Amino acid sequence: MRNRALPWIIGAALVVGGGALVALTPDDDAVVAPIERHGAIGETTTSRALIATAVDTRFAKTIETDDGWSAEGHWLVVAVHASAPETEVDASIRLATLAVGDRVFQASERPSASLVGSPLRVGIDTGGMLAFELPADVDSGTAELRLTPDYYTAELDDLVVITLPLDGIAREDTVEITRSGLVAP
Repeated sequence: MRNRALPWIIGAALVVGGGALVALTPDDDAVVAPIERHGAIGETTTSRALIATAVDTRFAKTIETDDGWSAEGHWLVVAVHASAPETEVDASIRLATLAVGDRVFQASERPSASLVGSPLRVGIDTGGMLAFELPADVDSGTAELRLTPDYYTAELDDLVVITLPLDGIAREDTVEITRSGLVAP
């Protein structure tokens, strides 16, 4: 009787072991997903290629720049101080997104004064602003500001993720997007 049960026991163990292996193996997206470095508004968050702090958030009906450009809508403006941790070669925020639930919004490139693409320095913060045009229903809850020096996504690299509570953010009629510049220590 023992000889008949042994193949069944070994077969069951192999099936359970194979199922556990499949369950524990990460999918393709997880293998190349970015390594998220989390922070909150007002906290400095450091990744391999960026050091960033979200210092202020405001909702605005209109945003404008000093060169006369303006746009109406439902805007979230985020002021950010950023620097490069080790090298200034290719040091800039090339992609800034705002994730609200399952929806992701990219920072507008229309304001010429946007922080996106501004060069970053080692040891000296560059202050700038990011403007996100949002649907009218996005005005409460929590959002994640995601910053990376990569153009598309931070595959196999660090990604700065800053949690932004949207409740209680100041609401203004007009916010001027000021040009990015060095911040005095």
